[in-house]
Amino acid sequence: MTEIIAWDDKFNIGVEAVDKAHAKLFRIMKKLIEISKEGAANQHTYREGIKYLDAYSMTHFAEEEEYMRSIRYGGYARHKRIHDNFRDKTLVSLKKDLELSNYSSSAVQRFVVTLNNWLAEHIMIEDQAIVGRDFGRKSNSLSSQIPIISRAVNRTTSEVFQTEAKLFNSEYKGQNIGKGYYCRQFYDVEGGVRFQILLGVEEALLLRGVSRMPGNTRSELAEEEILHIFSELFSSLSKLFRVETEYELEKNNLLTREKFRRDFMKGYPCSLLYSTKLGYFVFCYRSWRIKSQKADAEGEKKD
Repeated sequence: MTEIIAWDDKFNIGVEAVDKAHAKLFRIMKKLIEISKEGAANQHTYREGIKYLDAYSMTHFAEEEEYMRSIRYGGYARHKRIHDNFRDKTLVSLKKDLELSNYSSSAVQRFVVTLNNWLAEHIMIEDQAIVGRDFGRKSNSLSSQIPIISRAVNRTTSEVFQTEAKLFNSEYKGQNIGKGYYCRQFYDVEGGVRFQILLGVEEALLLRGVSRMPGNTRSELAEEEILHIFSELFSSLSKLFRVETEYELEKNNLLTREKFRRDFMKGYPCSLLYSTKLGYFVFCYRSWRIKSQKADAEGEKKD
């Protein structure tokens, strides 16, 4: 829980002011984690450290947005919405946790680790796109994408199933995961590219998600509940991509084991298998350039 991602040159986007700010944010987070692990700091120390980290983060967002405007970056509006959503929702929730815990060391660690993971993902996906490097465009960069995907998967399984996920196999070949449920979803992203995410969830894991739904007291799975859980999963995981259009998740998105196998055989450059205490979780994605959006969508419906 207390391990954080260290600053690395791979986070550089080639804009000096932005890169320096990112590096400083990583240093601040590292220092806060070190202090919280020692357990010697008082509430005032934590409060001031978090206040400084928060203020510097907001200053950086403003400066980064100014840079995007200066180069007339086409994705500015979307990028700013992501900054605003993080500031107005994620940070508000994290700060509430800090206040309720009286700035305990464990709450400080949760705050820093969450911000650290968010920032690492944001840099590698959204900030790299500012300079024309889009996540997921080239299969030969898969090794650098896996840590990003794994953090997103772990965040997602923690939110939906309240359990952590660990990468079990980075070259999943479609093996049976026991009694599982499968679903696929499509997204259109900038540049005329369509992504498809294919998920597999072992039954016990899906049951955990359903059991957390308000008013649910049954132990069996209904189709509507399965769709609801997959909707939550896709909603969280779609943040990996710069989504322009997200197709509505319907019953025909659900796949039988046999349909999953047939779809999997189309070839997925990224096929990952994760393990949790409750069962396995499969994450696969592939992409292709859209020739005709209407014809392509109709073709997928017939599949």
